[in-house]
Amino acid sequence: MEINLLHFDPAIGLRKPENIVHRKTPCPFCQRRDLAEIIDEQGEFMLLRNKYNILTDADQFVLLETKRCGRDMPDYTPEHMRALIRFGVRHWRRMQASGEYDMVILYKNHGHFSGGTMRHPHMQIVGFRHIDPTLTLDRDSFHGLPVLTRDGVEITVSTHPRVGFGEFNLIAPEEALDPLADAIQTIVAFIVGYFRKCEDSYNIFFYDYDGRIAVKVMPRFATSPLLIGYGIRLLPASLDKLIRKVRARFGER
Repeated sequence: MEINLLHFDPAIGLRKPENIVHRKTPCPFCQRRDLAEIIDEQGEFMLLRNKYNILTDADQFVLLETKRCGRDMPDYTPEHMRALIRFGVRHWRRMQASGEYDMVILYKNHGHFSGGTMRHPHMQIVGFRHIDPTLTLDRDSFHGLPVLTRDGVEITVSTHPRVGFGEFNLIAPEEALDPLADAIQTIVAFIVGYFRKCEDSYNIFFYDYDGRIAVKVMPRFATSPLLIGYGIRLLPASLDKLIRKVRARFGER
C-alpha cells in the first residue's frame, strides 16, 4: 500500500503550549506584540511562521483569524468570514506558486477532538517538500447525497466519508469564494449545534479539485476503534433527516 510517511520531532511537540484542556495556560496568540516571524497582516488576520515546526521537511504557518479568544467562525460577521477565506486562500495559492513545495495544504482544527492544541481561532498552512499529492485526495470521499446548490457552491453529505459520522463536502469555483465562505460558516454553525457530543470539535480541509476548490467540513469525536483498527467507516443511519435539518439551516426545504 502506498502511503505518505512524514517524520516529526517529539521534543519540539513537548514544548508546544496547550490550552484547550488546560485553560489556564496563557494564550501566546493574544499577545500579538510578542509574536515573531510575521508574514502578513490584514485587519485582525495575521499569518506567521509556526514557532513549533514539528514536521520535518515541511514549513508550518499559523493564520490567526481574530484578535480575541472565545470567538469562532459562527460568531463572525459575514464580511469578516469572507475576508478570512480570501486571505487564507490567497496565501495558500501564493505558497503553491512558489515552486518550493510538492504540496501545500490549508486546514483548520477546532476543539478537543480536532487534533489542535490552542483555543485561539486559527487556521494552518503547511508546505511539504517531499510528499505525493496524488495520495492525499480521496475522490470517493466527495461522493455524496445532495443538500443544495447555492451561488455556484455545491453542498453534499458524504456517502464515502474519510472518517465518518457526518462529513460535508463543499465544491465551488475559485471566483465564488464569498459564497463558499458563507456556506462554510453555516455548516460549521450547524455542526457545533447539531452534533452535541463533538464538544464543538471540527476540522476544515481545503483541496484542489479539477480546477475548483473543494472543502470538507467534519465534526470530530473520539475516533472510532473500527476505523483505526479495521478501516470501517460509520455513517449516520438517518442521512435524510440530517439533510433536511441542514437545508432548514440554509432557509430551504
